[in-house]
Amino acid sequence: MAGGGLFDQIFAGRAMQAVFNDRAHVQGMLDFEAALARAEAGAGVIPRVAVGPIINACDAAAFDLAAIGAAARDAGNTFIPLQAALAAKVAAKNKTAAGFVHWGATSQDAMDTGLVLQLRAAFAIVEADLKKLERALARLAKKYRATPMAGRTWMQQALPVTFGLKAAGWLDGVRRHRARLGELRARALVLQFGGAAGTLASLGKKGPQVARNLARDLKLALPDAPWHGNRDRVVEAGLFAASLAGTLGKMARDIALLAQTEIGEVAEPAGPGRGGSSAMPQKRNPVSCAAILANATRAPGLAQTLLAAMPQENERGLGGWQAEWAVVPELFALAGGSLEQAVFLAKGLEVFPKRMAANLAASGGQMMSESVKMVLARKIGQGAAHAAIKRASTAAVKAGTDLRTALLADREISKALAAREIDAALRPEAYLGSALDFVDRVLARRS
Repeated sequence: MAGGGLFDQIFAGRAMQAVFNDRAHVQGMLDFEAALARAEAGAGVIPRVAVGPIINACDAAAFDLAAIGAAARDAGNTFIPLQAALAAKVAAKNKTAAGFVHWGATSQDAMDTGLVLQLRAAFAIVEADLKKLERALARLAKKYRATPMAGRTWMQQALPVTFGLKAAGWLDGVRRHRARLGELRARALVLQFGGAAGTLASLGKKGPQVARNLARDLKLALPDAPWHGNRDRVVEAGLFAASLAGTLGKMARDIALLAQTEIGEVAEPAGPGRGGSSAMPQKRNPVSCAAILANATRAPGLAQTLLAAMPQENERGLGGWQAEWAVVPELFALAGGSLEQAVFLAKGLEVFPKRMAANLAASGGQMMSESVKMVLARKIGQGAAHAAIKRASTAAVKAGTDLRTALLADREISKALAAREIDAALRPEAYLGSALDFVDRVLARRS
C-alpha cells in the first residue's frame, strides 16, 4: 500500500497516502473495535464498564506497527496480532475489559470494515479533486470554445475541431466519474459484520441488534447479510479507481501528443525544476502527463487481480481476499496521484492558438477535402464528388501545391464550383459542424 516511498512521491496522491498507509490501516480496524464495544454494550452483550478501557486503547499511534507486520507473516493477516496487542493494552488498565475485546466478531469483519472506512475517506478526496478538475476544464472549454485546431484520427489530421470541444470531452468524462462515485458510495460504504462464518452465532439472538448499533455508530449502511465471500463491493470500488486512472490517462495522452515539438499546440505548466533533462538543457518534458500515463498503464493489471479474486470459496475465501489487501490501496493511490496531476495540468495548461492555426494550414488545405466534397456533391452527386476531390487531392500532392490550386485546375470541379464557393469551403472555422453546440451543452450541464 502507499507508504511515502520515493516512487510514491511521483505516482501516488499525496492526500491519498494519508488514507492508505500502515497507520491508517490499523486505525480503521481499531475504529471498528471501538464501535463494536459501544454497539455490544448498547445491546447488553458486554458490560458497559468494559467500553471505556477498550475505546481508550484504540489509537494506532500507540501500537508498534513493525511488530504487528512481522507477526502477521505467521498469523495470516494483520488483525490477529493487532487484536493480541489491543487486548494487552486494555488488560494493562482493566483485565476484565480485556476479555471483551473483539467479542463475537472475526478478523475479516475488522479488516473489511476498516477498509470501508478508508474508502469513505478516499471517496471524499476523489470527489474534492474531481470538482477542482471539473472547474478547471470548464474554464478551458469556455475560453477556447471556438478556437479551431486540427482534429486527428488514426494519428493523422482529419477535420477541424476546436480546442474547447477537446476540453469539453475531458470534462464530460470527469462528470461521469462524479456520477459513478455517488452511485458507488451507496453500494460500497457498507458494514461488514458476520462473525466466523457469516451467521453471528456467537451473539445469539443479539446479532442483528449489535449489527444495527454498529452500522449506526460507524455511519455505514447495514447490508441484508454479511458479504465475506462476495466481493463485488470492493471490486467495484477498485474498478472505479482504475477507470478514473484510464480517463485521466486519455487526457494526458492528448496533452502529451499536442505538446510534441513538431506540433507545439499546448505545453504543461512551467516552473523551476519541472520537466528538465539530466543531459539536454533545452528539454521541457511533460512530466505530469508521464506520471498520469504510467498510472493508467499500471491500473488495469491491478484491476485484473481484483476480478480474478472474485470467485472465492464458500463462506470465506483463501487467497482471493488476501490478494485484495495491497491492490485496493494501490489503485486509489494511483487514481489520487493522477487526479492531483490532472488538476495541476488543467489549471496551468498553456495553449497556443497561433500554432493551432499554423498546423491547420500545414496541409495546404487538404484537411478541408470533405468540406469541398460536400459542396460539390450537391452539384454532381456524392460518388462523383468524392472521386473528383480525391483526384484533385492526389494531383496537389504530386505537384507539391495546395489543394485550392488543384481544385481550380480540375475542369470538372471548376465547372461546377465558382472560386468563391471553393474558398468558402476551404475555411476551417466554417466547417466546425455542431462543435460549438456540443461545447455549450457540456458546459450547461451540472453534475
